[in-house]
Amino acid sequence: MSNNQIKKYVAEAIGTCVLVMFGCGTAMITGCMGAGYLTTAFAFGLSIVAMAYSIGNISGCHINPAVSFAMLVRGKLSLNDFIGYVCAQCAGAFVGTGLLALIWKLGDMKDLTKTYGSNGIGGLDESILAGLLVEIILTFVFILVILGVTSEKFKHGSFAGLVIGLSLTFVHILGIGLTGTSVNPARSFGPALFALFSGETDPIKYLFIFIIGPMVGAFLAAMCYDFLESDS
Repeated sequence: MSNNQIKKYVAEAIGTCVLVMFGCGTAMITGCMGAGYLTTAFAFGLSIVAMAYSIGNISGCHINPAVSFAMLVRGKLSLNDFIGYVCAQCAGAFVGTGLLALIWKLGDMKDLTKTYGSNGIGGLDESILAGLLVEIILTFVFILVILGVTSEKFKHGSFAGLVIGLSLTFVHILGIGLTGTSVNPARSFGPALFALFSGETDPIKYLFIFIIGPMVGAFLAAMCYDFLESDS
């Protein structure tokens, strides 16, 4: 493993840690109720903006296995780097949730989500198929934006990070009330694991939805964008 690869993986871990801490942490404070709904959506989106302009030049700021998978499908990322990125992203999500758990414990705070901001399908009457469909659609839209704004064929300048962050906010506005919005298996993994440690089993029980859905959505987005961008 080269020094350059290590730097990329560390950047991905840091970025995912920040995303989980600020996004899920905001959800834990607000409970995603009332103004907290939009606040949480913007917390996730602005986390992407902040990280895009800090680690983007190091690793590309995927901080999401679904994004890395789309890049793998399009030949923009090697299999070895894909594995390294995903491991780093999951590690970052675990550390981010762990830091939240520590802060909440030391501060004797109440987690208004009760599950560290985990994803779930309570808003869909526990329908697994509806949950999968929502996550596929949300991820498809999010990844399609990423592929379009970072396209080497159509240059979008220095605004890519801002557009991607606002797009994540955009999909959260619809998705929070349905699945909590994952579109990111690592973001779902960390909170679900810590929820399990605290005795809440539903997040880990439904975790497969937030792995399969985003990965399918990413694959479809990659295939669709390849078709749209092709000259034939």
